[in-house]
Amino acid sequence: MNGWWARFVRRLTAGGALPAGFPAVLQPDERVLAAAALAGGGHLVLTQTGVWVPEGTVPRRVGWHLVSKAVWDRTALLLTEAVTTGSAGEAMLISDLPARRFVLTAPGPVPELVRQRVTGSIKSSQYHELPGGGAWFVQRKVPGQDGLVLQVRADPGTSADAVHDMASAVAARLPPAAPSD
Repeated sequence: MNGWWARFVRRLTAGGALPAGFPAVLQPDERVLAAAALAGGGHLVLTQTGVWVPEGTVPRRVGWHLVSKAVWDRTALLLTEAVTTGSAGEAMLISDLPARRFVLTAPGPVPELVRQRVTGSIKSSQYHELPGGGAWFVQRKVPGQDGLVLQVRADPGTSADAVHDMASAVAARLPPAAPSD
């Protein structure tokens, strides 16, 4: 089997089962891509829509478009999640939460799949200098939604008015994201 065909077949047949006792309920069309046990209990579960992370007694899904950064250091996966702080026209204003460290007991394909999903969701990124700092303007694909969404992450100390004005102007020039089915 040649290289591209083997990768295609592997992608079609890849996937995993939900870990036994996993306490969250997935959406009917959500499928497990991979899972890894965590030191201290629990699991990271990857689906096509996001990564399920431990959160109290019931895990919480973080959409791939809200994972700002993922770093694998061969023992742990450090995930930085973004939260929406507002909007400017059609742009989402976001900021990053502190990175969370997940020690994987048997990582398997999880680190590589996380990298692929996070980088695959990013379609373009540009940094713009603004009064007091600057901001990243990132167009991302949102799982289950047609089109792209514009996310704007400002540096600390950047003028909020300048960020809002530029984000609104940039968003107005982009085609709107189509609603999901």
